[in-house]
Amino acid sequence: MGNPTTAERKSERELVITRTFNAPAHLVFEAWTKPELIQRWWTPKSFGITFVSCEADVRTGGTYRFVFSHPDFEQPMAFFGTYVEVTPYSRIVWTNEESPDGAVTTVTFEETDGKTLLVLHELYPSKEALEEALASGSPNAAGEQFKALDEVLATLVGS
Repeated sequence: MGNPTTAERKSERELVITRTFNAPAHLVFEAWTKPELIQRWWTPKSFGITFVSCEADVRTGGTYRFVFSHPDFEQPMAFFGTYVEVTPYSRIVWTNEESPDGAVTTVTFEETDGKTLLVLHELYPSKEALEEALASGSPNAAGEQFKALDEVLATLVGS
């Protein structure tokens, strides 16, 4: 059995998801910053969503644009924003600008004994925006996404 993914609502506007990965921080960070790796784990398979394109200029001031398709979508759906802060191997902060209700997401990577504790913190602009995100099921997808990330990391650790 893998490491558990935990999700906890910290306030009316905050959601925190944590997971420990059996890989060093530099590899976990790479999996969050290289488009060819992001595409291998970001979309939960059970949702039926696939990448159309994945652009990520992961540096402070850089931007990202992830475009997804799904059989039920009339047209592809894009998620995009700006990297507010990028500290290699320890922290990434980005905006979600596809709607006014987008969260500011902070991901930290803390390595101990070759394992990495990842903490994903989402701060929404309002209580309603967080409620909408929770209702969409996207926070529940983290467990499936992180299991796929475990699989990607296993290939990187061995290489």
